[in-house]
Amino acid sequence: MKIGVYGGTFNPPHLGHVTAARAVFELLKLDLLLLVPDGQPPHKMLPPGSPSPEQRLEMTRLAGEQLGLGERVRTLDLELKREGRSYTAETLRQLHQQYPEDELWLLMGTDMFLTLQAWREPGEILSLAGIAAFGRTEEDTEELFSVQRDYLYRTYPQARIFTLTIPGVVDVSSTELRTMLARGEGGNLLPPAVYGYILREGLYDTRADLKHLPLRTLRPVALSYLKHKRIPHVLGTEQEAIRLAERYGADVEKARVAALLHDCTKRLDMEEQLALCRQYGIQLDALEQQALKLLHAKTGAAIARDVFGVDDEIYRAIWWHTTGHAGMTLLEKIMYLADYIEPSRDFPGVDKLRAVCYKDLDEGLLMGLEMTIEEMTSMGNPVHHATIEARDALKG
Repeated sequence: MKIGVYGGTFNPPHLGHVTAARAVFELLKLDLLLLVPDGQPPHKMLPPGSPSPEQRLEMTRLAGEQLGLGERVRTLDLELKREGRSYTAETLRQLHQQYPEDELWLLMGTDMFLTLQAWREPGEILSLAGIAAFGRTEEDTEELFSVQRDYLYRTYPQARIFTLTIPGVVDVSSTELRTMLARGEGGNLLPPAVYGYILREGLYDTRADLKHLPLRTLRPVALSYLKHKRIPHVLGTEQEAIRLAERYGADVEKARVAALLHDCTKRLDMEEQLALCRQYGIQLDALEQQALKLLHAKTGAAIARDVFGVDDEIYRAIWWHTTGHAGMTLLEKIMYLADYIEPSRDFPGVDKLRAVCYKDLDEGLLMGLEMTIEEMTSMGNPVHHATIEARDALKG
């Protein structure tokens, strides 16, 4: 297996990192990419006010998910856990012990490549990993690259070096980007979920008022809560909610806000969900205490109200989007169905359900509830009483 190792302060991880990592992954035909944010870089101090190690780790994880590589990219905290400065040779030794039969490749930009001989234990680095160095244009880098390649080959016969130019890589200075973020700029230079996380955490002197975010800013903040594979579903739910709201005369902006936030706690496990329920005083019935799938609607509604200041109508639309209930409001119906029939959904009968929803909303809602009850029953799973009550109310 060929494994890429990409380290750095990632303060913050930006589109330059993402585009370069993706290009090297494809050109070297890597099987796995490891992102390794460092704890204390050996060549510089982290600037005052930098995010905590945990925050840089989370931003790096979010950036890694934006690569679209799924399980083929992992974010490691091994340097953040290590005391003292983060030296690459030590990291590679640790990774070599973990992957003794695999081929390691160390990814780095132009400046790092041109000073490699000044690092601690350069010979050890070159014996443990190949070097994949990338520059932005051939004119800027190839002449320097060729001189450095020749020097390293002469000095370290064991060296394996692959240099490449990436014309499409985004040229970003992390220092300048931090300054831009403090001015309310630079979001376009970051993966959306990373930008949303920065705003949510107030990093780099950003001062977003989370309770009064415009939709264009709420979207990346909402995405920062999600696993990458859930992002298409949430964005699809937003688009479906817009269409249904326009079709039936609901408040389009409220439908969009509810859609963007409806799965904001979906990634949490049972223990984390129950902790939020205790924090917000959410009372659970016997089934909800055992069914993880049911809890994210309630905790998501609580976060939407507490963090983002949504009104009661949006709060309830998120609260009931999983089970439904008798006597649903227009926005609640739209949220329930948008989540059910958004474009990435693919299950038997979904096309028919979509057609019915746009012909008659209540008929579509009844059909969706009955499909849910039938599916849960066929799987031997209990059906929440609110879902049965919602169906019975529509049939009555």
